[in-house]
Amino acid sequence: QVQLVESGGGLVQAGGSLRLSCAASGRTFSSYAMGWFRQAPGKEREFVAAINLSGDITYYADSVKGRFPISRDNAKNTVYLQMNSLKPEDTAVYYCAAGWKFAGFPRGNALEAWGQGTLVTVSS
Repeated sequence: QVQLVESGGGLVQAGGSLRLSCAASGRTFSSYAMGWFRQAPGKEREFVAAINLSGDITYYADSVKGRFPISRDNAKNTVYLQMNSLKPEDTAVYYCAAGWKFAGFPRGNALEAWGQGTLVTVSS
């Protein structure tokens, strides 16, 4: 199994930007599709973005499309979420996830591993 560690969260003002990183252990990183989820206070977990093995196909939730591009660097075993034009409603704990099936990410299916989460707080 792959182990994931997120970083990059913090406090930011509305309209600002943050880049989240998810570092994976081992060479197996390139065998997984990767994605990001978030869970706001009192809310259920929701899908944010996903990227396939080679990094040439991405999928986004409507709420973040155009604002939160996802990317990966397989040579560095890292996936990124660039968060731009942040809004207070983006406040949540953001989780990195790895899965065998790219198509499973929007519904949170077939996920192999999760990171510990990193908190993003957007102030108004």
